[in-house]
Amino acid sequence: MKIILLGPPGSGKGTQAKLLAEKLKVPHISTGEIFRENIKKQTEMGIQVKSILDAGDLVPSEITDVMVKNRLAEVDCANGFILEGYPRNLHQCEALDTMTKLDKAININVSDEEVTKRLSARRTCSKCKKIYNLDFNPPKVEGKCKCGGDLILRDDDKPEVITNRLNVYHESAIPILEFYKTKGILVDVNGEVGLENVLTEILNKLGVSNQ
Repeated sequence: MKIILLGPPGSGKGTQAKLLAEKLKVPHISTGEIFRENIKKQTEMGIQVKSILDAGDLVPSEITDVMVKNRLAEVDCANGFILEGYPRNLHQCEALDTMTKLDKAININVSDEEVTKRLSARRTCSKCKKIYNLDFNPPKVEGKCKCGGDLILRDDDKPEVITNRLNVYHESAIPILEFYKTKGILVDVNGEVGLENVLTEILNKLGVSNQ
């Protein structure tokens, strides 16, 4: 089964992608993972991506498209995949459409208010980069990671920055959702009902038992 996960920042796409990949026995693929793997292997594109990211810039679609295409062509994707973090714009939707035929595009709906609440409660370890949530996954020692590092509120998790991130997301999401709705493969799920319930709803809409 070939699936992409869509949704705003803080919607739990990454978590659901991992759970779905385990359930469906297919790889979980994210653009971040593709970038890291290419940088680690020092491929020609990996070297390009590292210099772009080190400069604080976004990786252009032309490079991302090729790297995603190469990843989806690997043998472990023969029976399907869970793709998260791509596509991020209409151009990438059209590029992905030339690479493979998707079965479903799952959109995890979470309100702006809930996203702001979730992201504002996130804390990141200054040393190991582990992420905690003060509401759902708090540290055992306040302000401290289990590795001993200090927990910080990242700049992009501050309320004023979250509002801007959501505005950017909604602007880019509208054409993407319309693209997959027109193709008849868009599936909406409620992302505010708890991790296990979200997974169950997704599996139900895919016709897969959560046993």
